[in-house]
Amino acid sequence: MGIVLKGGTIVSSKDSYIADIRIENGIIKAMGENLEVDGDEVINVSGRYILPGGIDAHTHFDLDVGVTRTADNFETGTKAALVGGTTTIIDYANHIKGQRFLDDLRYYSTLTDGRCYCDYSYHLSITEWNQDFSKEMGEMVLRGIPSFKMYMAYKDTLQVEDYEIEEALRKAKELGIILSFHCEDGDEIVKNVSNLLLEGKTEPKFHEISRGDEVELAAVKRILDISEKVDYPVYIVHLSTKKALDEIIRRRKSGTKVIIETCPQYLLLNKEAYKGKVDDDFNGAKYVMSPPLRSKEDNNALWKGIANRDIQILATDHCSFNYKNQKEIGLKDFSKIPNGAPGVEHRMILLYSFGVREERISINKLVEITSENASKIFGLYPNKGVIAEGSDGDILVLNPSEEEVITWQNQTQNVDYTPYEGYKVKGKIERVFLRGKEVVKDGKLLSDKAFGQFVSRKRLRDEVQKYGEI
Repeated sequence: MGIVLKGGTIVSSKDSYIADIRIENGIIKAMGENLEVDGDEVINVSGRYILPGGIDAHTHFDLDVGVTRTADNFETGTKAALVGGTTTIIDYANHIKGQRFLDDLRYYSTLTDGRCYCDYSYHLSITEWNQDFSKEMGEMVLRGIPSFKMYMAYKDTLQVEDYEIEEALRKAKELGIILSFHCEDGDEIVKNVSNLLLEGKTEPKFHEISRGDEVELAAVKRILDISEKVDYPVYIVHLSTKKALDEIIRRRKSGTKVIIETCPQYLLLNKEAYKGKVDDDFNGAKYVMSPPLRSKEDNNALWKGIANRDIQILATDHCSFNYKNQKEIGLKDFSKIPNGAPGVEHRMILLYSFGVREERISINKLVEITSENASKIFGLYPNKGVIAEGSDGDILVLNPSEEEVITWQNQTQNVDYTPYEGYKVKGKIERVFLRGKEVVKDGKLLSDKAFGQFVSRKRLRDEVQKYGEI
């Protein structure tokens, strides 16, 4: 017995067309007309868009930041992902200094096994470097984890030095895998924070001032210098500024290879949010994330970067902390506010409503940057990220005729606010299928069991050789 989705408009990165889809045993078996066989369940999806399930390549679930832990663990976070049309997440597994990568992996397995409602994988963070880690990177690749991350910020905890970055990138080149980077100049941030606090400037609005656009630009320039020296591509996470994007575009013209990710918050929100409210000066803490929110000019530049293919991926950097009791840790010192905000649940519909419906991008571009590119870059293609015969039955059904208002009370995310409170979105994600199983209907989670599986991924080198330049 299979499932037939009948009469919908199937969307890929290249085109859109009306056809039926038949799914059996979790796999797309056929696409076309008159596909039903005896016993099939037929679902009429005419007037709807049929998109591949979203892939969020940047989440932080169940993350311990020392003073507290994220509000969303892998259970609540992956439930929210599914409701929002994301069927696969790749989470950043933090490295604990003194441990091996295998220890990190075993620890994260205790957090994810049997608890994830969508499919999942990990990137492993590198917060220190030695020859042991060089060897262990290869071991992780054999376990289906071909991507790692290094931080140029968060001094004394996550930040690494440039010589460590160069050595790690040379190893990544040898292995043919991805090394991604959080690009902010950590040393400069420490100076800025110290100076602001000495001046008695403690409110949330000074978070943005401590990490201005020059802080991102300086780190981006350094990472591109290293990339050129090693002659190997780098992946820059959550790009937030026009200045950094312009630098990347300039370097690409001379042959530098770099993959760029941004997030909905850097498209739709701006630094005016840090001003707080008349009745709550601390309200800006809800938007304390790194990099911080920028200007409307930066918003527009990033939208243009997506449309022009200068930016390849839209992820969320979902890292949720409750406003009450968690963000409030920094009531008297902005530098102590836990950094991060929720977003995994609303990424797809926000991009459809404010990108596609407002004609900033096409619906094909939406598929490209929320699913297909991530699938190819991170070694999931063609099983995921595309609707095609033989691919996983990871599908979302989007009704363009519906409208909703986003509020924290009606979200699945386990956090007491949303940065998009009151946003009116045009369109609704009605149904979601994960490997052929309907897990969301009428916007509500159906499954009472964690159905997600760990997904072993292929190396970037293998993907490029097989499918061409990303």
